[in-house]
Amino acid sequence: MSTTRAAPAQSRRRAAPGRGGSGPDERRLTWRNRLYRADMRYMPYLMIAPFFLLFLVFGLFPLVFNGVVSLRNYRLDDPTLPYWAGLENFTRLVGDEDFWNALYNTFGIFLLSSVPQLLLALVVASLLNRKLRAQTWWRVGILLPYVTPIVASSMVFSVFFSRDFGMANWLLGLFGYGSPEAPIDWRADKLHSWTAIATMVNWKWIGYNALLYLAAMQSIPRDVYEAAAIDGAGPWKQLWKITVPMIQPVIVFTVVLSTIGGLQLFTEPMLFDPNAQIATGGPNGEWQTIAQLIYKVGWKDLNLGYAAAMSWALFLIILVVAGINTLLTNRLSGGRR
Repeated sequence: MSTTRAAPAQSRRRAAPGRGGSGPDERRLTWRNRLYRADMRYMPYLMIAPFFLLFLVFGLFPLVFNGVVSLRNYRLDDPTLPYWAGLENFTRLVGDEDFWNALYNTFGIFLLSSVPQLLLALVVASLLNRKLRAQTWWRVGILLPYVTPIVASSMVFSVFFSRDFGMANWLLGLFGYGSPEAPIDWRADKLHSWTAIATMVNWKWIGYNALLYLAAMQSIPRDVYEAAAIDGAGPWKQLWKITVPMIQPVIVFTVVLSTIGGLQLFTEPMLFDPNAQIATGGPNGEWQTIAQLIYKVGWKDLNLGYAAAMSWALFLIILVVAGINTLLTNRLSGGRR
């Protein structure tokens, strides 16, 4: 009896399509199945292959080649130097006053720009998350500084912060700070030049970060805010106790992005200098950043090996600072739950 029942089951398995049958329909289904399997298995890799090829050519290869150049005596004005320098370019950084001055300027501008930038972006996003009249226009308007070309906005701010005819001194004069007889020279010292450049950076990126925060805030249920309001939590407390912890991944993302961008700052300080072509960042390097110094050493002093070593040092500094900022942001925003 068991043998009789097993025979039809075996015949059904043999007659199942795609399982090695010999009829024309079975061969056609087998070909389709093979094509489907190839499509599911190989097409995703084929679709993303252009990105990896471009990254290999324009990303990974320049990075590796730059590392090789950092170990060489690569001077365009003196090809007779020994080929390999070893770690000499990196040890030279330790005693280079220009490098430490540029690093100090970079961190100063970074702190004056990134910290207020992200805090103000949070506040602006919280305001835009409320019910406002012409809500779409406000959201589009906050993004206009980001759409403006960075060169155009930097040149406008360079005139805005001029000593004799700048609007910045005129506005501060309305509040009793400064005078027409002794206007503020925004390019004379580190603090004023850092403030001017940080203002340029903040003006451009506050709206961009605010829209990122706003998009994250849209996913928070309204019931959470209504319950907090019933419990007596005001808007400010709701922002720091509810909103910030619930959009923590986006905050970490913007912190990392602002760290990378702030430590690579180049265009704003470059165009802030009336003599931008020499890339000194002021008469005494008052606002010269590391990116400016790398450009000056590589393409003005023609020492590409030393410039490559500086760029690798900047790369490692960015990794360390971004990691520290990520840990601090996770701890601070997570601690508010």
